[in-house]
Amino acid sequence: MVQMSTSACLLGGLLGLFLIVPVQVAQTPANMCTPLKTLNDSLSHRRRYMKHNFPIKYTIRVHQNEVFKLSNISRMRLQVEGLDELVLQRLWFQVNQGVLKKIIRVMTERHPSRPYMAELERRFKDAEGVFVLSHHTEVFQQELPETIQDTWDHLTEEPDRVPQSRWRFVSPKSLMDNFCHTMHCLFSECFTTTEVQQNYCSVSYWRKGRKKS
Repeated sequence: MVQMSTSACLLGGLLGLFLIVPVQVAQTPANMCTPLKTLNDSLSHRRRYMKHNFPIKYTIRVHQNEVFKLSNISRMRLQVEGLDELVLQRLWFQVNQGVLKKIIRVMTERHPSRPYMAELERRFKDAEGVFVLSHHTEVFQQELPETIQDTWDHLTEEPDRVPQSRWRFVSPKSLMDNFCHTMHCLFSECFTTTEVQQNYCSVSYWRKGRKKS
C-alpha cells in the first residue's frame, strides 16, 4: 500500500509539472511581439541619437525608481516569492512611460534627436496599447505585491512632493540601455531565436555584447 501511494504521488507530481510549465513559459501574448520588435528596431539606433547628439557627460533628472535595471528585476523576484511576470511587465511600461517623457521634455523643438524620440514614444504607446488589449481588465485591477506597489506609488508621486534624495542624474543613453535590456528580459519570448536560448536577464550577456560591439 505504501509503495502504491508513493508511486501515485510521484506520478501526480510529474503530471503537475507538465501542467505548470506551459503557464510559466507562455508569459507574453503572441501579438505583443510585432510592436516590441518594432520598438527594438528603434532602440538599436539609441547610441547615435542618445549619445552623439548630447554634450559629453550630459544627464537628466529622473526618479530613482526610473533607473530600472536588470538588477532591479532580479531583486524583486527574490523579494516576492512566485512573482507573476505580468506584474513586472506592467511596471516596465509604467517606468519607461515616465522616462520617455522626461527625455523629450529636455529637448528643444530643433534638437536633432527629437524626431527619433517622438517616433520611439509612438512605438512604445503602440506596444502598450496591444499589451492592455491582450489581457482581461480584471488583470489590471488585481492588488499588487507590497514591494511592487511601493515602487508604483513612488513613480506616480507629484514631482513637487518627491524628496531630493529620490532624484538621480542619469545620461539619456544609460536610460535607453536600461529600457532595451529590461525589455528583452521581461519579454524574452519575442527575441529568443529558435537556434539559441539567450539569457537576456543576465548582466553578463549584455556586457559580452558590449565587448563585441
